[in-house]
Amino acid sequence: MGVVGGRGGGPAHATIADVSELVQRYLDQILREHAGDTAGKLADYIPELAAVDPDDFAISVSSSDGYVYETGDTATQFTIQSVSKPFTYALAMDRLGEAVVDAHIGVEPSGEAFNEISVDRTTRRPKNPMINAGAIAAVALVPGTGDERFENIRGFYSGCAGRELDVDEEVYRSEEATGSRNRAIAYMLDSFGVLDADPDEVLDVYFRQCSLTVTSTDLARMAATLARGGLNPLTGRQVTTAEVVRRTLSVMTTCGMYDAAGDWVSAVGMPAKSGVGGGIAAVLPGQLGIGVYSPLLDDKGNSVRGVKVCRSLSQELGLHFLTVSRESRSTIRAVYDVDDDIRVYEVHGDLLFAGAEQVLRSIDRDSADFAAVILDVSRLDSVNDPARAMLLGLSAQLGGEGKAGFLVDPDRRVIPAEHPAADLCFPDVDDAVAAARAWLHSAPAP
Repeated sequence: MGVVGGRGGGPAHATIADVSELVQRYLDQILREHAGDTAGKLADYIPELAAVDPDDFAISVSSSDGYVYETGDTATQFTIQSVSKPFTYALAMDRLGEAVVDAHIGVEPSGEAFNEISVDRTTRRPKNPMINAGAIAAVALVPGTGDERFENIRGFYSGCAGRELDVDEEVYRSEEATGSRNRAIAYMLDSFGVLDADPDEVLDVYFRQCSLTVTSTDLARMAATLARGGLNPLTGRQVTTAEVVRRTLSVMTTCGMYDAAGDWVSAVGMPAKSGVGGGIAAVLPGQLGIGVYSPLLDDKGNSVRGVKVCRSLSQELGLHFLTVSRESRSTIRAVYDVDDDIRVYEVHGDLLFAGAEQVLRSIDRDSADFAAVILDVSRLDSVNDPARAMLLGLSAQLGGEGKAGFLVDPDRRVIPAEHPAADLCFPDVDDAVAAARAWLHSAPAP
């Protein structure tokens, strides 16, 4: 359990962190809350997937700047399966454009199982790219043939994950040996003129695509790449365009969780994609990527614990996209220095979990040379409970480093009057600066 650093994946810089511990508590708590849930079953129709450890459980969260939080079995590799579908769809649009892809694949929810042998009755196209029919059609649209087509897909996924992904050969052979239903889908598409390629070659690539191995952290980073409009926050590489991502996230929102999509959107409210390997990738546009792994599946093919984790994250941290749309107004309004040892940060707008995490890490990153930090939240329009808890932890974290933290909070929305840290809260910046100067005068020399 712990934190993975930003660019390069090395150890995280940690001073105020442990800002990281303030976030880590939530993830560890949510993991513990759901670890005892053993409902669901393994995907036994693919023999190799029936052999995985049903107790495996991992949660990873990547911020939009590439900082990753992890808990559970985050080193465990599993096959990406259907979590691959939005990324192949994005690759096809990136290379061919939306108009060409739309001529072959629709964007409407199917209301059917992911492996249903069906197409739209009018257009004869797959109904969307998140079911098997649409995913097979998307593979056929990727430029190249055979190995070249697959390497284009693998390279795109790797670009989103920030590392080279490999195929689990045993799962690939198992997929190939038990893929009769997907063969029926591919030949149906071929008969309707949807596939502009040999169906057997397309299927082989599709089976290999689904057999690429990832970790929960890989999924979080792939999701964070979508959250950043196609820019991988770990490597700084622009993998695809913001226009492609916008369309991809739109279809993930309405179709990514199969025939449970409506419940997902209302309860969780993040574009997401699940896979029968037990993975879920969820995207909070502009802010976060989430990867969860737990291989026990419900009757719709979604990870039981994965769905519950995402629901808990959304509800407890305020991540529903209709809530966090306000957070675009949350930002550090100003940063300025008082004397040589005091730095002031002014925050305004709406402060929710993701915004608070980034504000605290900004303080962590930029205030190393200052003995006292003042956070002015007097201009906040609103602050939710997770953000409040993180801000309350700031002073304690600074104190552990021999520094001091003060809050300008005239309305007591962050620190109530009865809180033990209430004496660190002031009605205006002048009073906070006076307190910081008094603390500096009385503090022992380092």
